[in-house]
Amino acid sequence: MYTKAQQQQFFELSKNFLKSEATALDYESLKNALIFHEWKYYVESQPLLSDFEYDQLYKQLETLEAANPKMMAPDSPTQRVSSDLTADFKSVDHLIPMLSLANSYNAEDLEDFDRQIRKLTLTEGDITYTVEPKYDGGSIALIYENDMLVRAATRGNGAQGDDITPNARAISAIPLKANFSKYGIYKVELRGEAIIEKNNFGKINDKREQQGLQLFANPRNAATGGLRTKDSSETRNRGLEAFIFQMGYAVDADGNDMFSQFSGHFEIINMLGDLGFKIPKAEKKKCSNIQEASEFCAYWQEQRDTYPYEIDGMVVKVDDLALQAKCGSTQHHPRWAIAYKFKAKQATTTLEDIEYQIGKIGSITPVAKLKPVQLAGVTVSSVSLHNEEFISGKDLRIGDTILVERAGDVIPYIVKSFPELRSGSEQEVVFPTACPSCNSTLIKQEGEAAWRCVNPSCTAQILQKLIFHVSKDAMNIDGFGKSYVERFYELGWIKDLSDIYNLDYDAIAQLDGFGAKSAKKVKDAIEHSKQNPIYRLLHSLSIHHLGKKASKIIAEHINHVLDLRQWSAEQLTGIKDIGPVVAENVVAYFAEDYNIEQLEKLESYGVNLSQTEADQPVQVADDAPLLGKTILFTGTLEQMSRKEAQALAVTAGAKNISAVSGNLNILVAGAKAGSKLKKAQAIGTVEIMTEAEFLELVS
Repeated sequence: MYTKAQQQQFFELSKNFLKSEATALDYESLKNALIFHEWKYYVESQPLLSDFEYDQLYKQLETLEAANPKMMAPDSPTQRVSSDLTADFKSVDHLIPMLSLANSYNAEDLEDFDRQIRKLTLTEGDITYTVEPKYDGGSIALIYENDMLVRAATRGNGAQGDDITPNARAISAIPLKANFSKYGIYKVELRGEAIIEKNNFGKINDKREQQGLQLFANPRNAATGGLRTKDSSETRNRGLEAFIFQMGYAVDADGNDMFSQFSGHFEIINMLGDLGFKIPKAEKKKCSNIQEASEFCAYWQEQRDTYPYEIDGMVVKVDDLALQAKCGSTQHHPRWAIAYKFKAKQATTTLEDIEYQIGKIGSITPVAKLKPVQLAGVTVSSVSLHNEEFISGKDLRIGDTILVERAGDVIPYIVKSFPELRSGSEQEVVFPTACPSCNSTLIKQEGEAAWRCVNPSCTAQILQKLIFHVSKDAMNIDGFGKSYVERFYELGWIKDLSDIYNLDYDAIAQLDGFGAKSAKKVKDAIEHSKQNPIYRLLHSLSIHHLGKKASKIIAEHINHVLDLRQWSAEQLTGIKDIGPVVAENVVAYFAEDYNIEQLEKLESYGVNLSQTEADQPVQVADDAPLLGKTILFTGTLEQMSRKEAQALAVTAGAKNISAVSGNLNILVAGAKAGSKLKKAQAIGTVEIMTEAEFLELVS
C-alpha cells in the first residue's frame, strides 16, 4: 500500500508534528499520517510510534477538527467511533448471497473435491488452488462506493444481514477509504471475518474479571458480540480486527463487471492487501494441485496453535475466476470452494463426578471427571474446575451435559453447561468444608478464590511440596520425577525436603526396576542440583505467591538464604516488583523454627544457600540493541555454543524463549534449522536472521 519512501515520509512528518504542533494548513498531512500509522499498527502489526506518540497526534487532529468543523474529512481516524448508540439493527440485502461452505476433513475428501471440480470444468490436468485460513470469528460484508466505506453488515441468513456500519467503522483494520478507483472499480462488496487476537482476548477477559463482569467463553463469542454491540466504542475497546478473504462483487460506475482484469482469487487478495486491507500473508498459498493444497492444510492443522488468531480450518478455493464461474453454486455453498476442517477443539460430554486435589500450599482444586471424549485428537476425561466460584459461575451440576474445548495452550476447559438438557437427576455441587486428606477445616483468605488447608502436617500437601521441589521449575533434579517421590515417600525414605539429599543409594539400587546404574543416575542428579543458584532453592520452598520471578529478584539482594530471617516486610517491599503479599509470606516462612531447621539441614547436606555468580543480575544498557525483544536460537551455530549465544542475547537486552509463537520477535537460524524455522516463516511476523547477522547486531 505504501512505498518505502512514503513510509519514511509519513514517519518523519509524524516526528515533526510531535515536535511542533500541526496547523490548519497541515490538516491533510496530519490526517494521512494517522491513517498510515493505523495501517502499520492494525494491518501490518508493525507500529512505528509508541501508543503515547500516536495519542498525541490524534489529539492534535481532534483539536484541528474542533476548531475547523468544515475541514473534517469522512475518512478521518476521529470518525471511526460514532457518538450515537444503536437502538436496534436494520436488515439490509447483500449485493450477492453470502453462502456457507461444504466441509472436508482429510486428504481423501479434498481429492474427491478435486475430481468434482475437474468434472464440472471439463479439465483434465491439475487445477490451481488458493488455500487460506478459515477464521473463527464473525463474518462481515463491506460495501465501498466511490472509494468510501458506505455500509457494513453481518452475514445474517446469507441473503440479508444486520447493518453494523458504525461498529465496522470503529475497527481500525478496516479502511474508511480505499483506492478502488485505481482499478476502475466504483462499487465493491468485500467479505471478511471480524476476529480478536488470542493474546488480546486474554487481556480483555482479565480486565472483565477485575470489573466483576462475566468472562467471554472464547474469542469468537467476544468478536461476534462486539459486532452487534449498541455502542461502537465498545467495539473499539474489544480490539476487533478484520481479515478480508473475498471480493464478491465489483462494478464500474456504469454497472459493468470488473472481475475480468484479474486472473484469479490469489491476485485479488493481494490487490486488497495493497489497498490497505488486512489479508492472510504467509498463511495463504497458491498451490499448483490438490496434493500441494492438502499438504498445506495438514501443515496448518499442526501449526494452528502457533497462529495468533483462532482458526478452525483452511479454505481451499479454485483460483481461476473463469473456472469458478463454470463450477457455479448450490443454494447452500459455492461448488468451487471447500473448508478443510481441523480436528474438533470443542465437544459435548457428561460431567460424571468431581474430585478434589490438594496443592503444595493447600489449595483445594476441584477436578471434573468427564465421560471420555475425543478432542483435537486427544481423549479428554479430566478437566480442572479451578475453584468454587468457577463451578457456581458456570452453573455446573454432576450429570450435566457440558461443552468442553481445548484452547490454544491445549489445556481442556469447560465452556458452559446446558441447563435446557437437564432431566432433573443432576446433583448440585457441594464444595467441601474440610480437607479431603487430613479433615482440617478449610479457610479462604480475603482476596483469594481458592479454599485452602492450612495444616502443615497435611500428608497430601507435604507430598505435593516434595514433588514440586524436585521439579524442572524448582531444583530441576533431572530424572527425579513424581513417581520416584511417591514411591520413596511410601517407603518412608522421604518425609521432608532435607531427606531428598540424604538418601540411601544402596537401598535404592535394590528396588525393583532400579539397579546400581539407576541409583547412580539419581545420586548424580541430586548432587548436581546442590549447586543450583539460590533463586531456585527459594522458589522450591513453596512459599505462597513466591514465584520464580520474585525469587530471582530477592536472590539478587541477599548473600545467603538465611539472611532473610532478618528481613522485615517493609525491607522486602522496598525492592522493586516485590509486593506486600509476597513480602509478608516470606517473612512468615522465615519466622518458623521448623523451616529454618530444614534449611540448615539442607546446607549441612551440601545444598548451596549462598549467593553465586549465577544469581547476579545481568546489567543491560538503556540503548541495548535487543532491548525488550524475545529471541530463539535454532539449528547448529558455528561460532559459539547455544548457551553462549543465549547469554549474549540477554546482555543485549533480549529475553530467550523456548518455542515459536506469535510472541517471538527474532529467530536466529543456524545450519540445518528445521521445523522451528518453518513455523516462524509461516507466522510471518518473526524476524529471521543468520548467526552472523545476530553477531553483527549485538557487537
